[in-house]
Amino acid sequence: MDFEEKVYDTEKIFDGKIIKVRVDSVTLPDGKKTKREIVEHHGGVGVIAVTPEREVFMVSQYRIAAKSMMTEIPAGKLELNEDPYEAAMRELQEETGYKTDKLIPLGTYYATPGYCEEKLTIYLATELEYVGQNLDPGEFLNVSKVPLDTLYEKVMKNEIYDCKTAIAILKAKAILG
Repeated sequence: MDFEEKVYDTEKIFDGKIIKVRVDSVTLPDGKKTKREIVEHHGGVGVIAVTPEREVFMVSQYRIAAKSMMTEIPAGKLELNEDPYEAAMRELQEETGYKTDKLIPLGTYYATPGYCEEKLTIYLATELEYVGQNLDPGEFLNVSKVPLDTLYEKVMKNEIYDCKTAIAILKAKAILG
């Protein structure tokens, strides 16, 4: 059976700075019709930056959607048609003050594919060089270094709540041992 849903009409609902929202009218595989609410997003990047001592740069910031402080890997949104590699380099430097010539791709993932088009591309950064932090206007965060093994334990105990961060920690641990 072909499970693809066919879009036959789209209604634009919201056009914001970061997201757009639309309602797609679709025909289901069984011929019935329904609607799908979709969040359009250009995507994002995340960087797990690991020092030679196996410490990971983490950022803590207040996330209004979660109504709490979140500890995450450095990350940010893509501009329209921006190369994820270039965005990762930018976000790493802006948030931590470090740059690298060595970014290893760890994969691209959908954040919430049930209703959102956002794809996140995650990288591993090593061979870091400090060049100075350059936060975006209105961006407030704390940077810390946490041992990779400690972060791995936190993921396994469900103490890391951000999915991109959990994926990055698990993949970095698998690669670096």
